[in-house]
Amino acid sequence: MDADGEEVTMKEPRGRDRQSALENPETDIGLCGWLLVGFSLLLMLVTFPISIWMCIKIVKEYERAIIFRLGRILRGGAKGPGLFFILPCTDSFINVDMRTITFDIPPQEVLTKDSVTVSVDGVVYYRVQNATLAVANITNADAATRLLAQTTLRNVLGTKNLAEILSDREEIAHSMQSTLDDATDEWGIKVERVEIKDVKLPLQLQRAMAAEAEASREARAKVIAAEGEMNASRALKEASLVIAESPSALQLRYLQTLNTIAAEKNSTIIFPLPLDMMQAFMKH
Repeated sequence: MDADGEEVTMKEPRGRDRQSALENPETDIGLCGWLLVGFSLLLMLVTFPISIWMCIKIVKEYERAIIFRLGRILRGGAKGPGLFFILPCTDSFINVDMRTITFDIPPQEVLTKDSVTVSVDGVVYYRVQNATLAVANITNADAATRLLAQTTLRNVLGTKNLAEILSDREEIAHSMQSTLDDATDEWGIKVERVEIKDVKLPLQLQRAMAAEAEASREARAKVIAAEGEMNASRALKEASLVIAESPSALQLRYLQTLNTIAAEKNSTIIFPLPLDMMQAFMKH
């Protein structure tokens, strides 16, 4: 509340403002703190040959060290890679791995938009982008990211129906990545990639979908067979018209059929008789 009695809302610093506040603290450690620092320096000088092994630390290329002096983050933020110097009594440090970390999202039972229960799992790739925020703003960044990935997977898939889950995996993965990246920005975490690994359907639903697909294939097969019969009947009609124009063509076709039967080494040969001859016997 200000001097005029109006309420004033204080906005919490976010993102880079919070990072700058952590790396460059405005408050001092105080007189007592400086006395303790001076005592640590004096102790280090007195025990110099031995204390050097306690004061010099090394971090690897993929690590960063966050140094706390009397409980406060040392000005300048993360140190490393390489050598850095700490005081034996007043300083402590935490190593932060900056490499990309991969973890599997356990299978989640999700109720889709069209009321179908599916089991979906995935994989998330992330890395620590800001070591200072990852240490100062959250207790366990890795565990928090894992839990957030599970809840985000449930929330995103709950807005999709089964057909969209099966066909739009890439879109769902991008949506999850964007949501996770925004949520973990204050933790100094960068979500690089999210992938949907497997979608498991209930056994009864698998049987129903298999039966539906089989029926659909049988229906298409029957339609194709009917179209083939129709085309064949049209071709036979055209062939009969051609043979009707030339009676000798029927005899040639008969001889060709006999040749085909003889090539197959069949013992039975059928001789067709003209219908006119059969009618003459029927009259007698």
